Amino acid sequence: MAQPRLDFLGVARDEEALYRRLLRQGVGDEPDQVAAETHTETADRLVTLGLATRTHTGALRPVAPARAVEHLIDHRLDALQAELEQTARGNGIVESLQQERETAPAPRPPEEAPTVQQIEGLEAVRAVIDELTFFARTESLTTNPTGIISPESADFSRPIDLRILRRGVRMRTLMAAPALDDADTLSYLRELAAKGAEIRVSHAPLERMIICDRSAALTPLDPSDTAKGALLTREPGLVATLVTLFDRMWAMAQELPTPDDEPPTEIERRILKTLYSADKDESGARDLGISVRTYRKHVASLMTRLHATNRFQAALLARERGWF
Repeated sequence: MAQPRLDFLGVARDEEALYRRLLRQGVGDEPDQVAAETHTETADRLVTLGLATRTHTGALRPVAPARAVEHLIDHRLDALQAELEQTARGNGIVESLQQERETAPAPRPPEEAPTVQQIEGLEAVRAVIDELTFFARTESLTTNPTGIISPESADFSRPIDLRILRRGVRMRTLMAAPALDDADTLSYLRELAAKGAEIRVSHAPLERMIICDRSAALTPLDPSDTAKGALLTREPGLVATLVTLFDRMWAMAQELPTPDDEPPTEIERRILKTLYSADKDESGARDLGISVRTYRKHVASLMTRLHATNRFQAALLARERGWF
């Protein structure tokens, strides 16, 4: 039977051949042929794909097959996600579908589009949120003055939030203090934090808002009853004022606490393992397929939970706890 290939996961023949040789040879004394190939473009490509890592001496070390295939699948899914979203943006499918709404007004020419719009009803507001976040490219800012996310709201928000995070959009979320006492809310927030979201908890009153790319903002018509509707503004001065308000509230809030005895998430386990092998944050983040900022955020959180003074000590303490 023919040997299965990795080309369907975006791996070229020469890249796969080198990876297989590395698996056969391991990280010991390499034959000259393999050693000579560890400083080539093909070798660099293996590191980028997550099939190999480099030791502190520059030697190439193969990643375990299961983990390597997981990286490849993640890369392919990210690429497909980006391709589909780019196509959707390019052919105007969202705008076309929106025009099919029987209750929607006739679309205005761009030059006549209002800078402030009143959105009535919860379903209409949710549709606007979905549209704003779909097109977000750099940053998403959100506040939750009640501090509670119901399971229903989490089910609605999860695909939107995860889509934003997969694209590398910076997500900052401010929660009111009741979040700390609600198990469902904490579970959802930690799920997002594990994916790279930045979350803080405020003990001061919060103003409800959603801001995307610092170019559009959504605020409630009635802060005490968000079901009534919202105001959508794209007026630069108003949006800038809301961003300033958000930044002030953010500066006064505290990081989402993580109990010291809480088991690490899967991404945290993988990060702890890289602390043994990766000599730089950039290489550790690349191995895991996450941003350097997200990688460093997780490392700092783990060191705090483990009361470690350095990263190597964090890895040792984590192993003593049986975390990996």
